[in-house]
Order: sequence, then C-alpha cells, then structure tokens
Amino acid sequence: MTGSLPPLTLVVGGARSGKSAFAERLIAATARPRRYIATAEAWDDEMRDRIARHRADRAGGWTTVEAPLDLCAALRSAQPDEAVLVDCATLWLTNHLLAGHDLAAETLSLITALAACPAPVVVVSNETGWGIVPENALARRFRDEQGRLNQRLAAEAALVVTVIAGLPLALKGALPAPA
Repeated sequence: MTGSLPPLTLVVGGARSGKSAFAERLIAATARPRRYIATAEAWDDEMRDRIARHRADRAGGWTTVEAPLDLCAALRSAQPDEAVLVDCATLWLTNHLLAGHDLAAETLSLITALAACPAPVVVVSNETGWGIVPENALARRFRDEQGRLNQRLAAEAALVVTVIAGLPLALKGALPAPA
C-alpha cells in the first residue's frame, strides 16, 4: 500500500482478525512520522502481555501516547506531518463505560476531536455485534454502545475497512494501491 490517507479511516473487525496489523501497514505506507495512541489499560497479567506483544509487533519508529480515557487531548497533540493510529476505540469505550461516564457526550467529543485533528487518523475498532446476545445487562449495553460508536465513526470516515482472517475489504472508499 502506498499513498496518502483521508482525514479519517476506520478499520473494524473481530478479535484477532488482523485489523491492528492492517492499520499499522496503512500508517507505515504514508512514510509520515507515526503516532500510536494506545487506549488499553493493563489491569492484569494477560493484558500486560497483550500490550507487550503489540509493542513488539510495532517495532521502532512509533511515538506512543497512552490515552485510556483522554483520547481527545491525545488527538489534539498530533502534529500535521504525522499519521495517527488509535488502537482501539473498543477499549476507549470500555474504559468510559466502566468509569460511569456519559457515553453520548464522550462520543460527541471524540467525533469533534477526530474532525479537528491536523493529521490523518486511522481508528481501529472491534465488531462486537455478530455473536450471541450477551447474558447480562452490562455486556448487552456494551455491545449496543460499541455498535453505535462504530456507526458514528463510519459515518465520519472517508475510508472504512473491515478485516476478516487478515484480509481487508473496503466498505466505504477505496483501499490504497499495493506497494
């Protein structure tokens, strides 16, 4: 993949679909300085291991910003010459849900910050609505809120890509040409 990115790209897919690796390739293909905005929080050993694997997979050349809650401030700090990867909207939403924040207000703030970001942004997000209906109210609320967030992001994005089994499929816009 080569070329430039639109102001906002959404890369969505299931767990272990290859969406983060694909998003990283999109960013790397721009030849711009790379900013990685991480939203994960390491609450346990398994999550610490996941974060460490993601860091190792990215290798060098990335400026990492930790923003589990204040993603808007992290986007405001991006420089116009950079390409920004947000990984991921799902964990950002989870953090706000568990903190008891107003999700509609947080989503509106995020959409506004994405539109104002001076650099192109690729947002990674999980598709959580294809599975069974969760058994508890919190999980059902999360699934519903994630679906709404993905719809809002997709409506604003010029390029929306789903990744299934490591294969990208453009849902909106056109994939950059292969290198």
